[in-house]
Amino acid sequence: MSRLRTALGKEGLQLLVSLPSNDVELAKAALAEGADGLKVHMNVSHRASGNSFGPLGHYEATFQEIRSLYEGPFGIVPGGAMAEVKRDEIEKLPALGVDFFSIYAHHMSTFLLGAKGLSKTFATDPAFDLKLVEGAKAFGMDALEASIIPGDEYGSPLHFGDLMKYRFLVQHARVPVIVPSQRKLTPEDVPALSECGVKALLIGAVVTGRSKEGIQRAVSAFREAIDRTSGGSL
Repeated sequence: MSRLRTALGKEGLQLLVSLPSNDVELAKAALAEGADGLKVHMNVSHRASGNSFGPLGHYEATFQEIRSLYEGPFGIVPGGAMAEVKRDEIEKLPALGVDFFSIYAHHMSTFLLGAKGLSKTFATDPAFDLKLVEGAKAFGMDALEASIIPGDEYGSPLHFGDLMKYRFLVQHARVPVIVPSQRKLTPEDVPALSECGVKALLIGAVVTGRSKEGIQRAVSAFREAIDRTSGGSL
């Protein structure tokens, strides 16, 4: 059974953390404060963290060690463009403990549709026609990452217009929706995001920063807010 599908099938919001660097100590910090799952990167320059990530060979031992730390979902962004996504690297991921990939729809080569041992998630971008998400399930997608915020608005506050788009995606995608922290999400945003029907928050560098201490503070605060919301006290 897919770890990602199992997690997204649970009641309440799941808390996923996109690590600003492929670092075991950062993974430990996130998990210790209550993260349900983690996401790492390869073959990509990451806008939010400012980091560039190399090929899989640089990280194999690191990914295996991270996988040994917990049982929840462990995902990867396999590249920042179609040409950077390597079939031979994708085939190695399940043996390293990676169990899902996340990639922009326009970076997703068709061979990824048949990837073995990996759950499949795709991301929209600000230019994506949101109505097209209705077709995602037919292609075997397991989740949608709602990356709807223009790059020049990263780090700005969440607003009602964003919530309406998230709600639209939940109503039309027919797969679980994950909201990444392109906006400067706060724990106070959790009830509204939960009301939209999204299944997971994916917090990354915009919210956590790049340090171990920043990750600890952010994950702890969001974990508490999600648990309170799930308990009905907000």
